[in-house]
Amino acid sequence: MSELRDHLLSTPILAIALTLAAYLASLKVFERLGRPSWCPPVLLAALLTAATLWLLAIDYADYRLGAGWLTLLLGPATVALGVPLYQQLHHIRALWRPILVSLPLAATLAAFYSIALAWLFGASPQVLASLAPKSVTAPIAIGITEQIGGSIPLMMGGLLITGVMATTCVGLLAKHLKITDQRVLGFVLGVNGHAIGTVRAFELGPTAGAFASLGMSLTGIFTALFLPLAWRVLGL
Repeated sequence: MSELRDHLLSTPILAIALTLAAYLASLKVFERLGRPSWCPPVLLAALLTAATLWLLAIDYADYRLGAGWLTLLLGPATVALGVPLYQQLHHIRALWRPILVSLPLAATLAAFYSIALAWLFGASPQVLASLAPKSVTAPIAIGITEQIGGSIPLMMGGLLITGVMATTCVGLLAKHLKITDQRVLGFVLGVNGHAIGTVRAFELGPTAGAFASLGMSLTGIFTALFLPLAWRVLGL
């Protein structure tokens, strides 16, 4: 039994199977719960995967090595968001000015408040670097984290928490402020909640999904260009 386990760990089969099984199980739970915005399938899948690794005594490094094949798919999946973006191009052209004005401020604040809070609690430079790109979609955030000296596992944890919290808070605030414009809701979800927020936006409608794709993409580009530069200039 031990030899079989070691053999499976030496290939990506076990890690991929565990990941897919956890996500499919989480989808069913998500549907049974009534598709709540505060508990997306990716959160349930992450918790289920973590519990499974603990129960089977599988080292995270071994799991990550095998699951790296799935990580490779994040890039093409992000690029594929350009399809709904193109389909809603006529809406985007009508709002390019407010988008151009609001995006740099929103992306900067998303990085700044996490760094500021972590610094106030005495976090190390590595933790600061890991939390800075937490509002950026994973393929871009991984590259940024490597450039500025952060920890990818810690960054991924921050990424997950940010996506869940952004999705929940945007939903609650939208109801309180009576915001129903799908363009606004989608853009805010994409800028603050990256891929998790974008998935939620597509549940609201194609227009919200397109603007979420736009917000997520532009936030990723802006952060990838300016965050490493700011990190070097500030000497962090």
